[in-house]
Amino acid sequence: MIKINLLPVRAAKKKETAIQQFIIAGVVIVIIGLIVASLYAVKFVQVTAAKDDIATANNKINELKTKIGKLEEIKTLKEQVKKKLDVLAQLRKNKTGPAQRLASLSDLTPEQLWLTNYSESGADVKISGIAFTEELIAQFMKALEASSDFMSVELLVSEQTEMAGTKLKKFDISMKLESAVTLLPAPPAVKK
Repeated sequence: MIKINLLPVRAAKKKETAIQQFIIAGVVIVIIGLIVASLYAVKFVQVTAAKDDIATANNKINELKTKIGKLEEIKTLKEQVKKKLDVLAQLRKNKTGPAQRLASLSDLTPEQLWLTNYSESGADVKISGIAFTEELIAQFMKALEASSDFMSVELLVSEQTEMAGTKLKKFDISMKLESAVTLLPAPPAVKK
């Protein structure tokens, strides 16, 4: 029988197979490394782009916050100016109101009738005066009722008095201001 020693061939084939496996494993590792490195580079670029977008958005947000702050400041200034203008309008109205009422009262007062007292308390007005006759007082009351400044004209007192030897009629009239009554709030409605 002939014996052939195949051990060195098997060992050489094993060595060769092992070298091939190491080479394949190395190539696979290098390819996987390149794939991982390229994925890392892509993700790194995406992350930096996202960070840049976030930074830009934050800058825009800060700019908008400053603009909003300025707008809020302008709104408060506008409200303050509006309040001041309303106060000025009310002051002008109150300034001209009594003067206009007294001027119209002067125009409504007939000859031979004199006013001795005029007082306003909110919407209530009281007038005292002296006239030659009761007809003059009635004429004065009708003129007051017809005016646009006064309403609810009512004679409180009419009595005879003597001044310097002349008999005169002393009177007291109460009324309401037309403009003050229209500005008052309406009474609440009664629910049934």
